[in-house]
Amino acid sequence: MNNPTPKEDPMSIQDLANTATHDAAAEIAKLREQVEGLMRDRVTPVIGQALHSAENAAKAAGDEMRHQAARLGDTVQEKPLAALALAAVAGFVLASLLRR
Repeated sequence: MNNPTPKEDPMSIQDLANTATHDAAAEIAKLREQVEGLMRDRVTPVIGQALHSAENAAKAAGDEMRHQAARLGDTVQEKPLAALALAAVAGFVLASLLRR
């Protein structure tokens, strides 16, 4: 076999290591750019849409809660004795459940 000895090899081990390091660094930089591009193009818009949807859902839930509270207030004003009786029954049931 005709294996070159270190003296016959035109590229030294240090040159090979430097080349490999440079190639690896270039590949890492390329991959980093690809990941940043994917984040910018795909992930960020999806997160923005999810945030927008969550904000809309929270606003709708808050609006519905205010509406239901207003209805309850109107009902209590229209029928105070029924509201008082319902509150007493609810208190009795809750107390019974908590004793167990």
